[in-house]
Amino acid sequence: MIREDIRNIAIIAHVDHGKTTLVDELLKQSGVFRANQEVAERVMDSNDLERERGITILSKNTAVYYKNTKINIIDTPGHADFGGEVERVLKMVNGVILVVDAFEGAMPQTKFVLQKALELELPVIVCINKIDRPEARPEEVIDEILELFIDLDANDEQLDCPFVFASAKAGYALKELTDEPKDMSPLFETIVNYIPAPEGDPDGSVQVLISTIDYNEYVGRIGVGKVDRGTIKVNQEAVLVNHHDPSKKQKVKISKLYEFDGLNKVDVPSATIGSIVAISGIADLHIGDTICAQDCPDPIPFQKISEPTISMNFIVNDSPLAGQEGKFVTSRHIRDRLFRELNTDVSLRVEDTEETDTFKVSGRGELHLSILIETMRREGYEFAVSKAEVIYKYDERNKKLEPMELAYIDVPEEFSGTVIQKLSLRKGELQGMSRTSGGSTRLEFSIPSRGLIGFRNDFLTDTKGNGIINTIFDGYGPYKGDLQYRSQGSLIAFENGESVTYGLFNAQDRGTLFIGPGEKVYSGMVIGQSAKPEDIELNVCKTKHLTNTRSSSADEALKLTPPKVLSLEQALEFIDTDELLEVTPKSLRIRKKILDPTMRKRAAFKNK
Repeated sequence: MIREDIRNIAIIAHVDHGKTTLVDELLKQSGVFRANQEVAERVMDSNDLERERGITILSKNTAVYYKNTKINIIDTPGHADFGGEVERVLKMVNGVILVVDAFEGAMPQTKFVLQKALELELPVIVCINKIDRPEARPEEVIDEILELFIDLDANDEQLDCPFVFASAKAGYALKELTDEPKDMSPLFETIVNYIPAPEGDPDGSVQVLISTIDYNEYVGRIGVGKVDRGTIKVNQEAVLVNHHDPSKKQKVKISKLYEFDGLNKVDVPSATIGSIVAISGIADLHIGDTICAQDCPDPIPFQKISEPTISMNFIVNDSPLAGQEGKFVTSRHIRDRLFRELNTDVSLRVEDTEETDTFKVSGRGELHLSILIETMRREGYEFAVSKAEVIYKYDERNKKLEPMELAYIDVPEEFSGTVIQKLSLRKGELQGMSRTSGGSTRLEFSIPSRGLIGFRNDFLTDTKGNGIINTIFDGYGPYKGDLQYRSQGSLIAFENGESVTYGLFNAQDRGTLFIGPGEKVYSGMVIGQSAKPEDIELNVCKTKHLTNTRSSSADEALKLTPPKVLSLEQALEFIDTDELLEVTPKSLRIRKKILDPTMRKRAAFKNK
């Protein structure tokens, strides 16, 4: 049976090419919102971090109606660190819309997401977005995309895909560039006519593959997946099985069943083939599980999610200021929260270590882990994290392998020499150099993942904010040798107390300060970046001795350079291997792992 009344699609693209804005427009023009309803921009980016950073972190489900057809849409992340989200949701859909910026054209993540779609033999609609940009070059971008299809060994059918031109922001789509702009109808029509309708046996034994897990404090885990076969009903007895774990056979009961309608989940008594459903009431539900009829436990194959490449330790905060700003500070609090994150984040790994107050957390990249850190601190958690380190592997000859990245860098020509020099020092190899249509130089580097740790900060400084860097994981390669993360040391507070203008004035000649007057400091806390390669200890709590001829008001004449306040990402990039970042809901403080100066010197001497 073919269900002509449903289409299931995912929207895939490189970061910032306009996926979420496109979904907004499809929702508006399908009549999901009332005529007078006020709608926020990027309505699908529902959590605070997504709205602040302008990126999609989690894939989201929605559904719109066009004429008599229900179109289930999945909005996916574009950033490489959240590639795990894209990989798994493609199992739920019958086709994809590949969104490409009409100026930037095919970018690294465009290639990654398109490759995943072609491997699953999904039909592709190419939507060239932002055609109203002054520098748009849609005809050239068509050629770039077709070349990309050929590079990825697309078959003739996939190569013969439809192209739609759109401005999601202005709310219109065109089948030909010469057409008169009206609304999104050409894109809706292309979806209905080109994306195949789901088909299967509605009378067969039920089969639902869980591709996404949502979590709700009230109902617990909510599994989202497509009904591949049969009809699933509320109160139905079923069995939970997994393709990668043959021993899993767990009896379950379907207590609640939802379908998506606009931005809402709607209770339904049953759902049949092709429907994307949310199921609650099963406690031990994981991504990749298949819900089957009891008499036919037949799991659906599910690809393994790519392994993490980077890890850092989350540690109970033990600094002199510990416990003053956070609500959840104990190892039990932190451990429970980290393991709860595994409910929804399939690319994350959390491991206990030999030390009871330390947990090893591994993810797909620095952004992946920094989003988790920021989310936890907003929830009231206080902890410390170590410098991010890559995860090494060993081949059959016991040779050390490390994760490699392809870095695509667009910079104005005058900065290209500096960037090439910096990346070469970080074991990067230049593989290509070309001119972009915007007049910039595009550099293509193969570089170890650890070579990019702490690089973005320097990169923005070196290119005066004009450089763009995109990276994509490129498998494991031979270990490239040791490299130095930082050429400058740290300025370290000498004693506990509160920073004062006089102490800071004397300290600012030694480097760049991270703190201003009136801030709490402690011995071993990093208060700035040294101008020299070695660490320098300073007393920033030092006040001027008052005599009959000196008054404290003379301090007012001292001019302090404004401190460099580091963001979370900048602090994570700055810290060295012997330092920790203390994270609380109110503060970010960098500190030495060993706070005592004598013990620190002894440890450094031993490591030489």
